[in-house]
Amino acid sequence: MKRQLFLLLFLLPLITEGQILNIERSRLQKDTSKVFLFKANAGLNVYNRSAAADDPVNLFGYNVDLNALYYPGKHGYMFISKFDYLKINDSDFLNFGMVHARANFLREEAVNYETFVQYSFDNFRGLDPRWIAGGSIRHSLIKTKKFSFLYGIGGMYEFEKWQVPNDEQFIEVNFFKSSNYISVRATINEYVDFNMVNYYQVGYDRSISGFRHRISNSTILNTKLTEKFAITNTFEISYEDRPIVPITNVIYSFRTGLSLNF
Repeated sequence: MKRQLFLLLFLLPLITEGQILNIERSRLQKDTSKVFLFKANAGLNVYNRSAAADDPVNLFGYNVDLNALYYPGKHGYMFISKFDYLKINDSDFLNFGMVHARANFLREEAVNYETFVQYSFDNFRGLDPRWIAGGSIRHSLIKTKKFSFLYGIGGMYEFEKWQVPNDEQFIEVNFFKSSNYISVRATINEYVDFNMVNYYQVGYDRSISGFRHRISNSTILNTKLTEKFAITNTFEISYEDRPIVPITNVIYSFRTGLSLNF
């Protein structure tokens, strides 16, 4: 078991992204001449390692990302999907998936609007499924080639089904939430890019006769080493004051990697 946990901690940053969706990172900002962009990433990990014949460690994992942007004119459309799976021996350590679609109307205006729908699951934490649908008003306070600052105010409907840890009991909840965010994007110099988004969501849950709060942050720092090489550092953290089931109310991830661009 200790060996499996070590493998999990070592491999998890390599095969999975954080569970906080940073929409601002995915928007097309620097090259407005492109009408359609599509990006696909896929990875597969399969091997067995063993210190003894009677103590095998078999690992199987995959991750798939499919993203598309379509900007035909005044409006913009986005599709983002992500699937991560990791199995060590007979234990499923990770099974996360998400599909998100969004429409952004009058996207070049200082005040614009968007609607979105999302489906996701996170079997490792006992969530399957989560459905979200909503919209918001976006206001760009500052927007230049090197710096942008904006906020979004909106609402959404959320449905979740959770399994109680170490139990066969399931809990379903659904309620409306206020969903708001602040986004900062800056090109510090020709080598360093910075992107940060802070989300705040709150909704009244009649089942507990109280409010549930969710706060999350996604911070990305890109450093260009040469024309072809860059380092990307990503930190993401999310906090819920009243989780639906008794699980940790803070999840976070930090990833750093070297990218090669042609």
